[in-house]
Amino acid sequence: MFSREEAKKLRQEFWTTFGKEYPHKWMLYNTGIKEIQLKFTFERKYAQVSLDIIEEDELIRAYYFEKLESLKSILETDYHLSEIIFDKDYELSEGKIVSRIYVHLDKVSIYNKKDWPRVKEFLYQKMLLLEDFFSDFSDYIRN
Repeated sequence: MFSREEAKKLRQEFWTTFGKEYPHKWMLYNTGIKEIQLKFTFERKYAQVSLDIIEEDELIRAYYFEKLESLKSILETDYHLSEIIFDKDYELSEGKIVSRIYVHLDKVSIYNKKDWPRVKEFLYQKMLLLEDFFSDFSDYIRN
């Protein structure tokens, strides 16, 4: 097990090396729709690339989620994300509920450097696809 400081240092090292190996200006929080964010997640047991609808108002969150659900087959086939998961009520580690559309890589750990090359490639490839999808359909999602 790692101390809190060692764990923090490993997480920083991962994200720093990821940025250097895969330089790209990611959209992430700058989607142009304040209720929607794109996110990277890499934890102790898994990695994810997600599109999160963070709005607290359930009706607004449901509105965006339904719009994205209507594009599911396009996302799966045209953007090669057949493994995409739609979760209307995804609970974050801090207990907040969001709607999350994501791809998931299981049995990897940010604390195991042997997993890093595979996870970096996964995060890079999947986020590129998710960003392309979002860019192509942001007008539809927004309106």
